[in-house]
Amino acid sequence: MGHIRQAFAWWCFAGRGVAPEALVREAAAIGYVAVDLAEPDYWPLIRAHGLTVSAINGHRPIEAGLNRRAHHDRIARDISANLKLAEEWGIPNLICFSGNRDGLDDEAGAEVTAEGLRRLAPLAEAAGVNLVLELLNSKVDHPDYQCDHTAWGPGSAGWSGRRASGCFTMSTTCR
Repeated sequence: MGHIRQAFAWWCFAGRGVAPEALVREAAAIGYVAVDLAEPDYWPLIRAHGLTVSAINGHRPIEAGLNRRAHHDRIARDISANLKLAEEWGIPNLICFSGNRDGLDDEAGAEVTAEGLRRLAPLAEAAGVNLVLELLNSKVDHPDYQCDHTAWGPGSAGWSGRRASGCFTMSTTCR
């Protein structure tokens, strides 16, 4: 059986009584290999301790995502800028968000999200970076978020027309 390579989400620990230096040092000491969602100011510290940044947000905000064509141009600009950072820092994943339903039915939202992912896929593939469609809990802390169940997310990625190139993956945040 292979070795499990684990990362932790920066926001779960940062600002909660642990100094950034101590957090990164201890994470490396207990075997973590990477950190998700750390602020860019901490990337040199993370790298200095032998860890990598494994994922950053590709765009924001969570509520205004790929499920609306009106957001696609802004998201494409954000993703493009963050792909440059990802290439520079060796970050393999950019997290993307569906956005909130706001009355949009799931099938229509998934179709529009797939269009947005198709548009972004060549940029991500050229950069060697994965686009990760974030699955979030709409019943607990992300009310109305559209990609809130597993069947919706893979449907979006599957409808994108991409083969298993590693360009689209799913991420699940549990609380």
